[in-house]
Amino acid sequence: MRPHYRLSGVGAVGAVCGLAGVLLGGAATPAVADVSCASPAWKAQFYANTSFSGTPKSTACDTAISENYGTGDPAGVTLPRDNFAVRWSVTRDFGSGGPFTFSAATQDGIRVYLDGVRKIDVWRNVSSTQSKTLNLTVPAGKHTLRVDFVAWTGSANVKFSYTPRSTAAVDKVRPLAPTAVTGKLDNATAKAVVSWAPNKEMDLAGYRLYRRESGKTTWAYVGMTAGTSLTNLPTTAGLTYYYEVRAYDKAGNVSAGSADVPVTVLAMTPPAGLTGQGLDTGNKLTWKAVPGAVKYSVEWRDTDGGIRFLAATTTTGYTDTAAPRSERRSYLVRSIDGAGRYSGYAGTEASRPVAAPHEVTARADANRAALTWKVNSATGGAYYGYHVYRSTSLPVDTTGEPVRCDVRLTALVDGQKQYSCTDTTTAAETTYHYVVKGYDNGSRESVASGTASVTTLVSDRDLTPPAAVSVIAAEATEYGITLDWKANTESDLARYVVYVGTVLRDDEDGGDGEAVCSGSEYAYLNTSTTHYLYPAKPDGEERCFWVDAVDTSGNSNYRWTRAADARIVTALDLTPTVPTPPGSPLYLNARAGEPSPGQQRPVELSWNAVEGATGYRVYRWDRAAGRYEQLTVADPIALTSYTDTTAASGTTHYYWVTAVLADGTETAPGADWVPMPPTAG
Repeated sequence: MRPHYRLSGVGAVGAVCGLAGVLLGGAATPAVADVSCASPAWKAQFYANTSFSGTPKSTACDTAISENYGTGDPAGVTLPRDNFAVRWSVTRDFGSGGPFTFSAATQDGIRVYLDGVRKIDVWRNVSSTQSKTLNLTVPAGKHTLRVDFVAWTGSANVKFSYTPRSTAAVDKVRPLAPTAVTGKLDNATAKAVVSWAPNKEMDLAGYRLYRRESGKTTWAYVGMTAGTSLTNLPTTAGLTYYYEVRAYDKAGNVSAGSADVPVTVLAMTPPAGLTGQGLDTGNKLTWKAVPGAVKYSVEWRDTDGGIRFLAATTTTGYTDTAAPRSERRSYLVRSIDGAGRYSGYAGTEASRPVAAPHEVTARADANRAALTWKVNSATGGAYYGYHVYRSTSLPVDTTGEPVRCDVRLTALVDGQKQYSCTDTTTAAETTYHYVVKGYDNGSRESVASGTASVTTLVSDRDLTPPAAVSVIAAEATEYGITLDWKANTESDLARYVVYVGTVLRDDEDGGDGEAVCSGSEYAYLNTSTTHYLYPAKPDGEERCFWVDAVDTSGNSNYRWTRAADARIVTALDLTPTVPTPPGSPLYLNARAGEPSPGQQRPVELSWNAVEGATGYRVYRWDRAAGRYEQLTVADPIALTSYTDTTAASGTTHYYWVTAVLADGTETAPGADWVPMPPTAG
């Protein structure tokens, strides 16, 4: 509806005079443009006569017929104050049709037509508003309404409406069945999405969706909506379901069912083409995409037969970077649809190769090269042997035969193993590059180690070892055991070697007899170093230490003489008085981090994630208070790492980390300790 108001007599005269002035200027009367109004809007045509003859003075679109012109003409169009007419018309789809009420109120005349047939006729010049109401049935389909209004003299107003009669006692006409029904499966949710075109009935209340399984005749009610789309999660995957839509009106009449549309729910199948490949970085799994799957669950079977969850991924591959080396692991992969329904398992196996040896060194000798390397048997896998590869150019070629040399083992107290061999097939004064690969009992090699390069010496071999190292002091501190020794003065000194061992005592005299130090190599130090901090746990245990000197020819005072200036040191005992409970699912790692400029060294903590945990709490032993104090401000924290920036230097700190479960309880703590030497400067 557009608001229209009649102009007063004076205003109307002024408007006409103004128009006359324009016309006298020579302007042509503009043609009235044809106006198209989208149904159900009314097309309004304004005439300067009461016979609806000639070209309309103006055409516009109205959403409703409800005008009060007063004693003037309609706004926006110049008409005489009296004797003008307006014709409204609309063609619309009434759907199934049904009972309607036509309501008219007018001053002066009004006539209402349905498909050209006059239904209301109030056609006379009156001085007050007259009304007319008509109940009738509109047939189904498209029909044209026309309203003719005439204002003869005096005030003018007009109002017309057509509304469905929606009471159950009157309306017995049901809506038409919905059309243009489509059904599809939304892969992200595994739900059926059914859509349709809107019905045309004016008294429509909504739609009801029904479903049946393929091959069955019974329809199940799904839901209702006032819109034109509805989603539904089918009960069983792998079946085809048929959907139909029924419209219902305000009187409770329900249409026939729409055309049935099928939606097939994809059944989840195990991933095909699952393969496992053991790589240095982890066990790599790949498989083919499963139709309808939105993600995949990757799991592995424990040695006790239990199945452990690894990860959920939306891709068709996963690498288990935490898989232990040399352990053949059985993997299981399932596909999952948008509704969370799982397929059966597909399985494969894979195992990682041993880790590459590290800290590879090559020392020059006359016509030979002495090599050493280390491995960590606890994390590096099950080593069966080693291959040493050599070349005179880089990178080292590892496709040929390895170097033949006898490998010797030295077990280090830190849990690592050090191996050595001497390549006696070299030429003098030649530069060689070496890499080492470990291999398992299946002859599968690791990736290559880092490269060690060396230039062999002339044949004039030195057989004189350096002098014995004189230890000045060995002292237990809160952060470890410090060793200090007098510097050797040999010009060909290559390194110092720190040995750490246990004290063996004669059982006679209550264990106070002669003490023997049984140790092994622990650390290699450069020749400018005469101080070493051994990170001993302050547990009150006895340990012994000595330092050996080795020259550039590989001569060792200790290995040559089997004697050394050994010192026995008893560590301080800072063990917390509160013991750590057993049975924790957490594996805590504590290490001293690198300090920022002007800041003290932090402690960096990390641990494994615990399934079902809502967070974690971090504690540090407070020796003065005699208890573990909580460090984490947020309670609990969600991360699996924490940096303690308040740990004092010059002592050893003990930590606990617990997992907080959904019911608020805490697991047994994972524990670790870290020595914190005094900050330099």
